[in-house]
Amino acid sequence: QVHVVESGGGLVQAGGSLRLSCAASGRTFSGYAVGWFRQAPGKEREFVTAINWSGGRLAYADSVKGRFTIARDNAKNLVYLQMNSLKPEDTAVYYCAARYGRFAVTSTTATDYDYWGQGTQVTVSS
Repeated sequence: QVHVVESGGGLVQAGGSLRLSCAASGRTFSGYAVGWFRQAPGKEREFVTAINWSGGRLAYADSVKGRFTIARDNAKNLVYLQMNSLKPEDTAVYYCAARYGRFAVTSTTATDYDYWGQGTQVTVSS
């Protein structure tokens, strides 16, 4: 099985940028789809973005389209989430999740993902 760890969270002012990383260990990342989800205090965990095993299929939540970009480097076993034009409502714990399989499409459903990181806090101040 694969083990994933997020990094790159922090405190940023509204309008600023952060880049999150999801690092995999245990198995090669190239066989996995990867999703980012987030959970704000008092709210349900929600889908943010996902990328299939090859990087050829991407999906974004409407709330982040045009501001967030997901990318992967399978040679380095890394997936990145570039977050620009951050808003206070983006404040949440961000989770990386992996799903084994070379699916042609990406899943936006949290229960489809088998391996989860511990999360990294992103706080956007107004």
